[in-house]
Amino acid sequence: MVNFSQKINHLFREAQDIILQELRQPLDRVAISLIIALSLLICLLFLGGGNTAPKVRDFSWQDKNIGAEDTAFILNFNRPMNHATVEKNLKIEPPLPGKVSWAGRRMAYTILEPAPYGNQYTLKLSEAKERFYGLDQGQVMQPFQGSFQSRDRAFAYIGFKGEEKGRLVLINLTKEQQSILLTPQNLEVLDFKFFPEGKKILFSGVEKQNEVPSLLEQKIYTVTTGINSESPREKRDSTEALGKIEKVLDNSEYQNLKFDLSPDGKIIIIQRVNRKDVLDAGPWVLELGKEARPLTNKDGIIQKGGDFLITPDSKSLVILQGKGTSILPINPETDSGDLIFLPKFGTVLSFADDGSMATMVKYNQDGTRSLYIVTNQGEEREILRTRPYGNILSAEFDQTKSILYCLLTQVVENVEEYQEKPYIAAFDIKRNFLRPLVILPNQREVNLDLSPDGLALLFDQMVTISNKDKEQENTKKTRQISRLWMLPLDSKIPEDGSPWKLQPEELPLTGFNPKWAP
Repeated sequence: MVNFSQKINHLFREAQDIILQELRQPLDRVAISLIIALSLLICLLFLGGGNTAPKVRDFSWQDKNIGAEDTAFILNFNRPMNHATVEKNLKIEPPLPGKVSWAGRRMAYTILEPAPYGNQYTLKLSEAKERFYGLDQGQVMQPFQGSFQSRDRAFAYIGFKGEEKGRLVLINLTKEQQSILLTPQNLEVLDFKFFPEGKKILFSGVEKQNEVPSLLEQKIYTVTTGINSESPREKRDSTEALGKIEKVLDNSEYQNLKFDLSPDGKIIIIQRVNRKDVLDAGPWVLELGKEARPLTNKDGIIQKGGDFLITPDSKSLVILQGKGTSILPINPETDSGDLIFLPKFGTVLSFADDGSMATMVKYNQDGTRSLYIVTNQGEEREILRTRPYGNILSAEFDQTKSILYCLLTQVVENVEEYQEKPYIAAFDIKRNFLRPLVILPNQREVNLDLSPDGLALLFDQMVTISNKDKEQENTKKTRQISRLWMLPLDSKIPEDGSPWKLQPEELPLTGFNPKWAP
């Protein structure tokens, strides 16, 4: 036993001698010193970090220009926080009601309704406390203040008279600017659609020459608007021209008719007709930066059809084919999916922004028309049936998908000639109730558009004006003029079945086809 202990001591002394000999080497001494120094530094940083006050590390909407599609922001903290103290002390001015959810140190705030356009917002947070090792106590956070703004409240229309006649006109209500003419006098605009964020407009136009412009000679262009910059602090480059025109599709071989722009702004669908063969007609696909091509299926067969609409995901086209409506992939090589045919419906009017619902029209044998809401789960719900020979011109969901704004017509009785009287109505989807809002005079064409924040409707109205001839007092001349109106939706829809009393406002503008910037 003694001999065994002596051997252990002997081995231990030999190990000590070896370590001491190694430490005598300069390189080893430097390495060990660095290890000790770094260990001390890590400890100091750890101890010092514990004294740092909690704070907001990142605010996802800081200096951003948000739109209706922006529904939530994120606050990222440097420390675990006491949730109740954060939620209690979070202030947004002007108020944006919302709900809160947490994931670790990240807090998400989802607004319940779109932020009203044309406003600047301030977010403040102070007096909130950290959560220290699971206890509801800790240091008070550093006060935080952030800012962001919603996009400009703006819209465009096609001018009706004077120097605005046939030209694209922009009105920016946020900056209180006068009418801005975006297109030149030599182009007559026929239709237009805003790109996402409203920085550009896609439009069809014909060149004005000595003869009357032909609708079959339209070309497709884009024009810059100069609105909705990325940040309120960002100043637009002085070299960026307002009203910069760019031609994206000519008409040398094919005539261009109806068009639609995908929600992501990357794809244009145009109905085209071959100038040499009228049977060669159908939708074409134009991806920005690429050559236009006919729409085909996965087997390469060219697709024909009538009226169409691009789906919210920008991947499919809803098109009238035969006695029903088909849903086709725009890029069958990359977007797989079987053709969907809906024989019951003759028209697709609109989609909810998230693609969960669509409005479709069924033509009934008794002369009535039915408006359906169809979900992406295949559920069909008839919400409205017109009187015989009445019409459903348009329908648009609000952002909350609780109200459907409709443009409807009904046939006027006891008249010598056939007339349809249009009217604007709001359908309460939750309560299954239709509320008429505005009755319009007899006219063939009406255009209606809901603002992206859901706070106002724009529409045009054709009216007849009588003027007495100056030379002959008993002689009257009549002329028609198209005026623009706004219907503020400044109150909540009634909970019961009582009328929703709203007052339309006539704008000091003459034009037609008004559309809000997104």
